[in-house]
Amino acid sequence: MASQPLSSAPSRPSRLPGRFARLPELAGPGFLPLGLFARLPLAMLTVGTLTLVTAVSQSYAIGGMAAGAVGIGSALGAPVLGSLADRAGQRIVLLVAAVMNALAVAGLLAAAYLTPAYGSASDAVGVLIASFLAGASCPQVGPMARVRWMALTTRNLAPSAANGSRSVAANRADLDTALSYEGTADEVTFVLGPALVGVLASMVAPWLPLALAAVMTITLVPAFAVHPSQHAVVPAPRKAASGVVPSEEQPAQAGPQRRNRWAGAVVAVPVLAMVCMGTFFGATQNALSAFSAQYATAEIAGILYAVMGLSSAVAALSVAFWPQRFSLASRWVAAALAMSALSLLLLLPGGIWPMVFVLLILGIPVGPVMVTVFSIGGVVAPAGRMATVMTALASGIVAGTALGAYLAGQLAETQGPGAAFVVSMAAAAGLLLLGVVTSLVMKRRPQS
Repeated sequence: MASQPLSSAPSRPSRLPGRFARLPELAGPGFLPLGLFARLPLAMLTVGTLTLVTAVSQSYAIGGMAAGAVGIGSALGAPVLGSLADRAGQRIVLLVAAVMNALAVAGLLAAAYLTPAYGSASDAVGVLIASFLAGASCPQVGPMARVRWMALTTRNLAPSAANGSRSVAANRADLDTALSYEGTADEVTFVLGPALVGVLASMVAPWLPLALAAVMTITLVPAFAVHPSQHAVVPAPRKAASGVVPSEEQPAQAGPQRRNRWAGAVVAVPVLAMVCMGTFFGATQNALSAFSAQYATAEIAGILYAVMGLSSAVAALSVAFWPQRFSLASRWVAAALAMSALSLLLLLPGGIWPMVFVLLILGIPVGPVMVTVFSIGGVVAPAGRMATVMTALASGIVAGTALGAYLAGQLAETQGPGAAFVVSMAAAAGLLLLGVVTSLVMKRRPQS
């Protein structure tokens, strides 16, 4: 049964400013807070696992391996969940994932405390397996929310007598606003999540952050799954059993097939860009740990990193107000160029407060790059594969974060924080290069 457009439902006046007041009208009441807090467990999972396993095992190495297992599990599991959502719908996939993840986190807590000894990594096999399963089953609320926004803002793109000739521009503005909000929501949760883990683990117990994450998953994710906005996303139709197409239909099919092949080929570019973005994040985190240890204590690295997250979140919101004539590819190149240039400043500070200033400035182009890459991913996603692409982009960040943390950690250990920051600079340069490639490819995009 067809659902009524959510935007037509009556809603209370929103307190959100400007264009953002349109979002509750599009998605319906309750979607914004649900989408924000339902993704918080994912932001708590990696750091919570690191904190718990390190505290119980008294080994940074085993704690690091457990956190790495979460990252690997998430990077591999997220595209699988996205592909299933494309075929079966978001609701059932999110509901099953919420239950599985809550059980996996409970299993991780049990394995961490019931393991009799942690003499070596082989003694922690059960913990590592549970960590992997927790990461692989974690519900991908952020990517699923982006898919819903794209469906809600693009289902009436064609101009009509009812909508008027400005419907395309209006829907594009709504999508820009929604994706800029989503970028900010990601930044906020990935700053708030680790901070919440640190407070709860230090003031109460190391098991509490993961227990809270499991409770939030089993309550908030199902509420997000059944929210009326899920009706806007229509699962991809199953392919016919026979691949034979009548000859008279082949000419009509040629255009869409060509566009899908083109989209499938270039979707790897934004995914690689998100790997670069994650590498930038992971390298900067580890480099800041080494840097802060020189001037204060390594523990304040999280506070320094949050400064960059703050300016990045604010800048992500600004994308909603960028002019429509400023194309997505041009936005990517411009923001990545600024990011590459500003990353060179990481080598200059000789103290904590100068570094705070540099990170505050450096964060400004980061948010717009993330918002733009997700937007490009939506443009190039093959038909019926939107959730797969969105989750692949999110997985790219996870995989890149692990890569950047490893590379920067090795360099920081042997050559100091300056060498570790070079990894951040290289990742920003990679984003710029991929932005230029995208700009060239988009100009050759097949037309409808």
